[in-house]
Amino acid sequence: MAEAGAHLTSKAVNEQPSVFEVLAQESLMEAVKPALRHAIKVLAESNPPRFGFLWRSFDELYLLLDLVLQNHFLSHCSASFSENFYGLKRVSGGRGLPVHLGLHRKSHWRSLLLLCLMPYLRAKLEATLARQRDEEDFSIRLAQTRSQRLYRAAVAAYPYVSSAWQAWVFCQQLLFVFGVTKTHSPLLWLARVRLARLNAQDIRDMELKTSRTGSPAGGSLVQRAWWLMSQAARGAAVSLSTSLSLGVFFLQFLEWWYSSENQSTVKTLTSLPAPPPPLHLQQEQSCWDSPSVSADHSESAQLGAARRRPDSSGCPLCRGLHTNATVVSTSGFVFCYRCIYTYVKTNRRCPVTGYPTELQHLIKIYSPES
Repeated sequence: MAEAGAHLTSKAVNEQPSVFEVLAQESLMEAVKPALRHAIKVLAESNPPRFGFLWRSFDELYLLLDLVLQNHFLSHCSASFSENFYGLKRVSGGRGLPVHLGLHRKSHWRSLLLLCLMPYLRAKLEATLARQRDEEDFSIRLAQTRSQRLYRAAVAAYPYVSSAWQAWVFCQQLLFVFGVTKTHSPLLWLARVRLARLNAQDIRDMELKTSRTGSPAGGSLVQRAWWLMSQAARGAAVSLSTSLSLGVFFLQFLEWWYSSENQSTVKTLTSLPAPPPPLHLQQEQSCWDSPSVSADHSESAQLGAARRRPDSSGCPLCRGLHTNATVVSTSGFVFCYRCIYTYVKTNRRCPVTGYPTELQHLIKIYSPES
């Protein structure tokens, strides 16, 4: 539905993207970092001596990977990773300028710093302020110097600054929806760029730019070393972008799989089938329904089945009343605790249905009378 809305609300003439596309590409990178952080945390907890440094230096390592990835896409696609993922590109912010592929050097470096350095500094600042607030809550107030008072004032003013920034972002997006401005984010306005859709000529230019990158055979040693470093960075960026693209689909699949709307479907697919009736009841039914059995034999079979048929409050194993009633969670049948404990410990299955059963599947039933 979002794609249909984006198609209807976008202006294909000037190649301006819709608000659905720009918000989707922003949420893409916001979901990647928490997923990588969780993966590094699990890895570090599994083997702290070997992988603990990854968790302690996660912000710096993510900044390095982000710089390599975004620099590659800005150089070859004139867009960030998430913008290129949704078929967008960055062009100069002027209204009368052509929307060809390629950024000026100043726009490239401004975009790179605002894409990578600004989120890193904001994350470090928020972590520092959170740590400072915790220390102030559990510490004794002593005489403070002027610099400490200024620091505390900055800590107190940060929530207001953050709220003002969020209000600016909301107003910018609202103006973008109504077509007043060409940028949906203050960061794009600061970088002096705006977003546009990729066209067929842009894709041909990217393929041509990739095919032209050859080895400088006649260059100096410094040029060849620089070319090798750039090729290594490009290979790392391509592999990282490919893995992130696959990871994004996997993350969205997990989000769909564990969503509340999908839980009923998941339970239907993963639940055990309904257990069949007990074997002795099937034998009794076959004896009653068989036309080839004589009347005397049928009466004797019914009498024997009646003697073998357990009561509704009886144990299927000992045929007596339940003593310390216990239910098997894999099948739902109720037995005496001693009977079912001994049987499951020896056979590891339900005696009625044959479902695989362990001792932890035995649940004791407590009635109000007991």
